[in-house]
Order: sequence, then structure tokens, then C-alpha cells
Amino acid sequence: MTSTTDTQTAGSDRGKDASSESRTYGNFINGTWVSRDELIDRYNPATGELVARFADGTAADVHRAVAAARKAFDTGPWSQTSGAERGELLYRIAERIEAQVERLAHIEVQETGKTIRVARGDLAGVVSHFKNAAGLAWQTTGESLENLGPTLTAVNVREPVGVTGLVIPWNFPALILAQKLPYALAAGCTAVVKPAETTSGTACEIARICEEAGLPAGVLNVVTGYGPTAGQALTEHHGVDYVSFTGSTASGRKVIEASKSNLKRLALELGGKAATVVFADADLDDAADAALFAITFNQGECCVSGTRLLIDDTVADEFLTELVRRAEKLIVGDPMDDATDVGALIHSQHLDQVLSFIKQGVDGGAKLLTGGERLTDGVHANGQFVAPTVFDHVDPNAAIFQQEIFGPVLSVTRFHNEDEAIALANDSIYGLANSVWTKNIDTAHRVSRALRSGTVWVNTTIDGSAQLPLGGYKQSGYGREGGKHGLEEFTNIKSIQTRIGKRRHAYPHTRGPVA
Repeated sequence: MTSTTDTQTAGSDRGKDASSESRTYGNFINGTWVSRDELIDRYNPATGELVARFADGTAADVHRAVAAARKAFDTGPWSQTSGAERGELLYRIAERIEAQVERLAHIEVQETGKTIRVARGDLAGVVSHFKNAAGLAWQTTGESLENLGPTLTAVNVREPVGVTGLVIPWNFPALILAQKLPYALAAGCTAVVKPAETTSGTACEIARICEEAGLPAGVLNVVTGYGPTAGQALTEHHGVDYVSFTGSTASGRKVIEASKSNLKRLALELGGKAATVVFADADLDDAADAALFAITFNQGECCVSGTRLLIDDTVADEFLTELVRRAEKLIVGDPMDDATDVGALIHSQHLDQVLSFIKQGVDGGAKLLTGGERLTDGVHANGQFVAPTVFDHVDPNAAIFQQEIFGPVLSVTRFHNEDEAIALANDSIYGLANSVWTKNIDTAHRVSRALRSGTVWVNTTIDGSAQLPLGGYKQSGYGREGGKHGLEEFTNIKSIQTRIGKRRHAYPHTRGPVA
């Protein structure tokens, strides 16, 4: 096993706190860690320190991984094991992850720049998804149809779709992996995982945990590397039956093109531009807290971030005064400090993109209420930090209203009635999530039904559980992750019909003696 040439291995528990020593990982293919000379260096976005080195995977690496997954599915035991056996193994994996949450959370912080509090929450979610998938493995069934007449019976059975390619983004490396992988395994599929090139650590660590828990060789493979090489090779590979991709809408279009090689099935969880819709009768104290959380959670690097605040004009001035006061009290700094509220953005190119959107907001005439600049003093000196930013009076045609920013930048637009609020919320090419704030049950139901998004939160935001599916409308993609619906994504439905008794002949006039 050669996952490292440095100080820590993917299979080691050394450095429980994932210390400043860098980790080096190879690819995990057919139960073996395979090192490569070509490596991708990952620097901590908060400090600039080298924290990890990942194999720069090639198309050849992907081919070997898919071949291993193909063999494990076609001739190995995994797809033929009972749901109970798969569930028991998934639960063992969940327990092992749970025992290492702190170490895995520290790896997430070092590679992503997110705060340790958010990272711990992510890892708790990982455990929940593995446990939920374990339970679903026991419970997933087909259906029988007994009302087709006295001589015909039929069953619809769910079978694993086959070899799956799971492409993971950089913003929630462990959590989004867990929204896909355990459900694929619960269904009986095998998998090749391609994590983001900047944040592959927890995918490799979870692969190690799966191996130690007894997952057969070839069932799970991890190839790290860049999207145009390793990612492209995986999504266009003829040996892959199904791809589950999370990333930008632009990248999703490339996945669609690549999938045409063998018309493989896809699930795409893409961009978002969620609205937080606040009516005058809402609990404004709760709504202010939620609106701030929705845009600063994970530095705003979240597909369901409440990046647009739509506020009833009658309460807007008072609400925004309080919101800005709270925003200016947030602690932006060292992600490893439990007191920190907002960490560092993923890398310098993304920082520049966020700052470019802020400039567009200012140049476009929106009123900057707070923030708007990069932080460079003290603890921020070597990191990619942006102050939480709030714009008021944002035109619905403005870039900061329409385009996904993926940073702590809030665009505020006022409305005068319910119809206008709904129209503004739906004025987006995206449809992943929205939240509604009101104490009027009629308003809550009407608006929730009218919003064109896969998730609607009422009097809460960025909330949920492993039992609930996640997915989008419009250009936010299609397919669902998590829960029963997420598992069903990894299955094919086969109908088996059986005729009882002697067949009614279609051509009785042709009958003759039958030997």
C-alpha cells in the first residue's frame, strides 16, 4: 500500500488533529493504494501552508479503476449480496467514520478553508447518510402486481444500475461524497470516485475506512486529479453506467456531452441562486439571523446559499439596519478557531471572481451597506478572506442578482406584495432551493407551492436530514441525492411477467401435433 511518500498515509491515524505536516495520497484502485510521481499540491487557503499532495490521475488511471469496478460488479459478490449484508457493512463504516470525526474535520478545514464548526457538522452529516443508507439497504424492495388477471402475475424488481462514476466538488468534499456513495453501495453498485483536485483528502480517508471495514476490492475506487483529464475520462467512459455529478452548471453541460458516449444515465446537482423571502409578519429576529447565516455559511460557497434577500418594503429599512449590525460583528478569521464564524475562500482565483462580482454590484448602482473588500490584516495576511458583504436596492437584471457568486455576498431587493415576491424569487435560471419567512400559514403554503425549486424551507434555512432528497429544477439540474429517492437513483426497474397455465395461442389454425 503506497498512498504516501511524505509524513502521513491514507491508512494512518497519526496526527489525530491532522497537524501542519502535509499528507500525500495515491489513487485507490482495486483495493490497493497506487502512488504517482505527478502530484497536485494543496495549500491551506487560510494560511498558505502546504497541507496535502494528491495524485495527478490520468485517463489510464481512470480506465484501471473502471475495469476494477466493472469486474467487481459483474463477477464479484457485492451486487449479489443481500440488502441486510450491505446494510451491516455500511453501518460498520458509519461507526468507523464517527470515531474519526475530529481528525477528518481537521483535514476538511485545512483543504477547504471552512470553519471547524462547519466541518464538524459536515462530518456528522456524513455519518447520518451512511447510517441512513444502511437502513435503506435492508428496506428497499420491489413490488408485485396481482390484479392482472387469473393467469398472469408480475413483479417489478429494483436492480443496481452497475458501475457508477461519482464526481465530487470542493465545497463539501466529505458531505457530498456521502450524499452519493453510501446510497450507491446500498443499492449494490460499484463506484469510481473523482474528488475535486483541491480537496481530495477526506475521499481518500473514507476509502481507507471502507477498506478496513471489509468492503471488497474493486467496489470502491478513488482517482484524484483534474476535471479535464480524470473527470472527463470518467464521465465519457463506456464502462460506466451512471454518473452522479455535483458542480457548476457550465461543467454539468460538459458532463452531458461526455455521457453521450454510451448514453449513460446522469444525475446533475448544479448551480443555485436561492432567495430568502421575508414577509412583514415574519419573526424578524429569526429571519435576520437566518438571512445572515444563509449567505455566510461555508463562506457562501454553497449551492443553496441564500444569496438573494427579498424583503417586504414596509419592514426593509429596519430589518437591514439590524442585519448589517449583526454582519459587522461576525468573526472572519482562523478556521481552526472555534470562535470563527467565516473562514477563507477556496483559492485566489475564486477570491478574484467574488471581488469582481462585488465591483459589478458597485458599478451597477447597488447600494453597498457593509463589507465589499478583501481582508489582509493580521490573521488574514496569507489567506483568501472576504468581508461579509450586503448590497441593497439590487436591480433584478443585475449580475449579482442573476449569477451564482459562491461567496459571502448578499443582494437585497424589495417587494410590495406576495405576487411580486414570487415573481422575483422565480426570476432565475436556477431552481435548487428557497426559503420563506412568514407566520401566516396560508402565505407559507401558497408561496411554497409557487416557488420553482427542489427544496423550500419555511421559517428555516439550509436545514435538512439524510432522509430528505436534494435536487433541483431548471438549470440546477435533475435527479435526487439522499434518502429513499437518492438510493432509487442508483437502481434500474425490471418488470418480470409470468403467465400461469397453458398459453392462449395466437394462431390456433396453425396447430398440429407437437413432438
